Amino acid sequence: MNVRRRLLTFTAALPALALTATGCGLAGEDEETISIVVTESAPFQEPAEIAAELLEEQGYELDITYMTDINQPNQVVQTGEYEANYFQHLAYLNNFNNSNDTEVEPLFSVYYAPSGLFSLEYDDIDDIPEGAEVNLPVDPSNNGRALQLLADAGLIEIDQEVSVIELTQNHITENPRDLQFVETDQQSGAQVLPDVDLGFAFVRLVAEAGYEVDETLVHLEDGRDEVRTPFTCVVAVGPEGVTEDQAQALQDAFQSPEVEQWFEEYQGGVIDYADFITLDNAEEIWTDFTSGDA
Repeated sequence: MNVRRRLLTFTAALPALALTATGCGLAGEDEETISIVVTESAPFQEPAEIAAELLEEQGYELDITYMTDINQPNQVVQTGEYEANYFQHLAYLNNFNNSNDTEVEPLFSVYYAPSGLFSLEYDDIDDIPEGAEVNLPVDPSNNGRALQLLADAGLIEIDQEVSVIELTQNHITENPRDLQFVETDQQSGAQVLPDVDLGFAFVRLVAEAGYEVDETLVHLEDGRDEVRTPFTCVVAVGPEGVTEDQAQALQDAFQSPEVEQWFEEYQGGVIDYADFITLDNAEEIWTDFTSGDA
């Protein structure tokens, strides 16, 4: 397979690529190569590798670069150094754009990763004691997601007028058990379970950490649309974008039966393949989402 791969831990800004007007934005001159930034974890890395093989059959080379943080992937597609990235959900992308004055947008969706509240000590929500230490993800978009989960489980009450992507601890209206919150990186949710009474984590990370999901799960995210849509992971592009043909080729590869099968089989199906955002409706969904109508 003719795929170039790099690990990038620091990237300086490079001059913008030569631009060509297209229906999907702007792209570099080399239309046979598509550069994409991917984070190094299985639900991103493995589907990208599958997509690369499928794209090769269509005459494209998928130039994959792996990055070790969650800030640079949007920065480098914003500047045009890379054409696309695959590492984030809509809520994170929206928060990043608002905080960094970037204009990265989704092309199409790939998967939704359910989250939940987990404990190595307690089997039921009713068992969570007063003053329990609860781990939350430190990034704002997933922090609100965790608070919504705690509210859904009946452990706290929150301002119902605030959307899940905007929730903060300031929007907690009642905390009857005097829960004590600690915050860690979202990728550490499963690793810190031994150190807390209850913790937010992605189901897949709990499985990857070697815990039995059924034995440690206390409350599972219900997957309703107002939660599912914000936390669906997408392939995204910056202002320079990709050509229409490249965009279609990417979608065909990432939303292929081969990629769908990978998600169905990974860790017993702890991740939901999701292809409801497409080139045909991505702009409408993104506009509704960023305007607060989603």
